[in-house]
Amino acid sequence: MDEKTKIKKSLFYSIVDGSFWSLMYGFGETYLAAFAIFLMANNIQIGLLTSLPLLLGSISQFFAIKLIDIFKSRKRFVVITALIQALSWLPIILVYFIKGWGVNFLIFFAVIYWVSGMISAPAWNSWISDLVDPNQRGVYFGKRSKVIGLITLLSIVLGGIVLDVFKNGANKQYLGFALIFSIALAARLFSVFFLNKKYDPGLNVREEDKFSFIAFLKQLRYRNYGLLVIFLTLMNFSVYMAGPFFAAYWLYDLKLSYVVYMIIIVSQFITRYISLPVWGILADNYGTKKILTLTGFLMPLTPILWLFSANIYYLIIIQFYSGIAWAGFELSSFNFVFDTTTPPKRARCVAYYNVINGIMIFLGITIGSLIVRYNNLFWTKYYLVFLVSGILRYAVSIIFLPKLKEVRKVYDISYNKIFFKLMHMIITERFNIAFLLSYPRKLFIHKKS
Repeated sequence: MDEKTKIKKSLFYSIVDGSFWSLMYGFGETYLAAFAIFLMANNIQIGLLTSLPLLLGSISQFFAIKLIDIFKSRKRFVVITALIQALSWLPIILVYFIKGWGVNFLIFFAVIYWVSGMISAPAWNSWISDLVDPNQRGVYFGKRSKVIGLITLLSIVLGGIVLDVFKNGANKQYLGFALIFSIALAARLFSVFFLNKKYDPGLNVREEDKFSFIAFLKQLRYRNYGLLVIFLTLMNFSVYMAGPFFAAYWLYDLKLSYVVYMIIIVSQFITRYISLPVWGILADNYGTKKILTLTGFLMPLTPILWLFSANIYYLIIIQFYSGIAWAGFELSSFNFVFDTTTPPKRARCVAYYNVINGIMIFLGITIGSLIVRYNNLFWTKYYLVFLVSGILRYAVSIIFLPKLKEVRKVYDISYNKIFFKLMHMIITERFNIAFLLSYPRKLFIHKKS
């Protein structure tokens, strides 16, 4: 089998692997916060459930490059760590039986879950970027994300329905969580199977391509990728200041049922699913930086919008808006990492970025936890942290987005025209039922519009 055929099959396997990963995410990771609340976690523990695993997972990036060398293969390293992540669901399911310490053990095993998933990120990013044509990254990752988004959406819906069916009585609620977490475990095992079928062309890193973390920090403000790292890590600091507390706000203060909780989450995934491929086409044609800038000013509004009403229909509209904004922001920031790094240095650059990012996320969640604990300005203690998060997001975008530079040669277009193209393409093509039904056969047709 020639290399071109191997790569084509591997790109398909990557979508299948991502699809099973999304089942794990939808049935499992999405409901970890709800599980912690079921176990009677307090706000500090809810913050730790997100911040501590991410912090330790990010610090583990220091060892990622060395481990790739030890395993002598990006593929072998990614497959083994994914297997560990799959098996971590077993003790998570059993923490319910550790009376009085269930939440603490949940946090401990969540650390294993996240560390095993995050430590392989540099290897996976380096691996997949070598398989995808640089001029088709937006289209490919947009289509891949759309498939993953649809499956995530369905799994979140089914997970919410399962929890609602088992809602009466503590033991029955636990059975609901045990069922969906078992599905998450099985899905990740299937994901591991398809990861193992992918082709790895190998990576040759010269001695001159290696550099220390300190050297990386010294060059941050002088390089395009360095400025991107500063922007994204400060943005994540602002985002995670509020991020962990939306579930607590919905379940504790608004007292939403698991079905309504599921609807709120799914609302965002609907517009994310619809808009992702469109953002990918726009990014390929008009530049990743252009899309990052546009969405960098759309996305910060979302936490502020939560302050104006607790009406369920209003909350769903916010989530629709959030899905569109976050889809473009995540896709463009993900692709911009590839645009601004070279293959031999990419794994190391991603690893160092993840270290800084994890520290900033931990600090953001810690400060957010303190704000939630000590403020009494609004009827709900969560509003102030939502407001502060939104203001800081705008500050980061205003300061750093103008400093970033587009890498590829692209068509010039105004932000207004991009937004109108986005809306036009979503309305005229993405709501076309025939298009959605025929989507699987279009998986590898890279067409620009």
